Amino acid sequence: MAGILVAGTSSDAGKSLVTAGLCRAWARRGVRVAPFKAQNMSNNSMVCPDGSEIGRAQYLQALAAGVEPSAVLNPVLLKPGTDRRAFIVLRGQPGGTLEAGEYVGGRTRLADAAYAAYAELEAGYDLVVAEGAGSPAEINLRAGDYVNFGLAQRFGLPVLLVGDIDRGGLLASIFGHWAIVDDADRATLAGYLINKFRGDQAVLDPGLAELTARTGLPCLGVVPWLDQVWLDSEDALAFAKWPRLPGRAGTLRVAAIRFPRISNATDLDALAAEPGLDVFATASPSDVESADLVVLPGSRATVADLDWLRRLGLAEALIHRAARGRPILGICGGYQMLTDLIEDPVESARGTEPGLGLLPARVRFNEQKILAKPSGSWHGHPVTGYEIHHGVVEPTGGEPFLDGIRAGNTWGTIWHGAFENDAFRRAWLSELAQTVGSTWQPVAGAPGFAERRELMLDELADALERHVDLDTLLHLASR
Repeated sequence: MAGILVAGTSSDAGKSLVTAGLCRAWARRGVRVAPFKAQNMSNNSMVCPDGSEIGRAQYLQALAAGVEPSAVLNPVLLKPGTDRRAFIVLRGQPGGTLEAGEYVGGRTRLADAAYAAYAELEAGYDLVVAEGAGSPAEINLRAGDYVNFGLAQRFGLPVLLVGDIDRGGLLASIFGHWAIVDDADRATLAGYLINKFRGDQAVLDPGLAELTARTGLPCLGVVPWLDQVWLDSEDALAFAKWPRLPGRAGTLRVAAIRFPRISNATDLDALAAEPGLDVFATASPSDVESADLVVLPGSRATVADLDWLRRLGLAEALIHRAARGRPILGICGGYQMLTDLIEDPVESARGTEPGLGLLPARVRFNEQKILAKPSGSWHGHPVTGYEIHHGVVEPTGGEPFLDGIRAGNTWGTIWHGAFENDAFRRAWLSELAQTVGSTWQPVAGAPGFAERRELMLDELADALERHVDLDTLLHLASR
């Protein structure tokens, strides 16, 4: 039996990608490794081949490890609907709601499911690389914890503490994590890893030496900033950190609406990975007016985020944009907002609300969640995607488009992941470029989305091989 817990000094410290990199590096060495996250709080999710729903980051980690994604890898997924309520996905299926007041003491059944899933993985693989959540030093949550020190204590896992040095204050944060937890939890800490380092390490080394002297924790690696490793984030903090990739004349500017309850923002990754596209997040009506394409991504609170569009003047800007024939794309919740009418007795319990009226359709929210992996085509190009939604759209007109509709230059689809299909994406963008008078064309020989993801995972694993003591980590994980 072998396992290790990758914890972070904060959200977006890099533990998801470090976990993916460790899985890829050890899988390349012939280790039968599986990723795991006991509880994920994220609205970025994915449908597995068996029809279950898990966090998008765990899906990526499964690809890195070469294992089939399934709910055992992420048995508890919490999808925030409001600041005080989250929707539970338990072993890949809807499992009710969790209120803010229940977070510490009301999660016994979730902990039981998480522990059972870890034990199942432990029995079937040589090594389990578990990812923690947030920070393990949130002592106010320790009593009900089963994803950080709670998991480590239950299964005897050593804890690797990962921190983002680009934010500043990391040495104090690592020391604070070591100092604030109790003796039993402190004993599980096996070392720390510095992530996102830029500069001369000789300047950093004296601080690391002093930190190790004070805590007794070894530094097990200093990972440099990897500017091309950015796909499939699970964290809202990472939304819109798309790199400005080198392109060519005729760059297409793509404005992604930054909803408060955005979900599956990873749909924008395939566009951001395409050379010549400048993808950026916005809540500005002027950006909505000026961009070549505006994308309304998914939302975990469709009616509430539609209210937000109206308060900020974005709804008016979208209506004006559509009247001028400027392209708009809605995906899942974003598509639902573009319709005429939304009947929602489930998610918001608000009843019937008017949509933006830009696509001829009605939406009805049902208690049953739809999880599916559909396929189809557009202009002869095969397209596959995935569905995660309660709202069912009933078109009353328009031209069919990927289980959605098109009216003029406003497009809507219920499918996530459609733009990961390279031939379709490039053909659709080529038509878009002609519509807006851009000279953009696909770059010959540019890697496709899946290829780019594989290149990213290998680059990540290569960096860990060079900069992290993987042999010591593997030894610590073996028990």
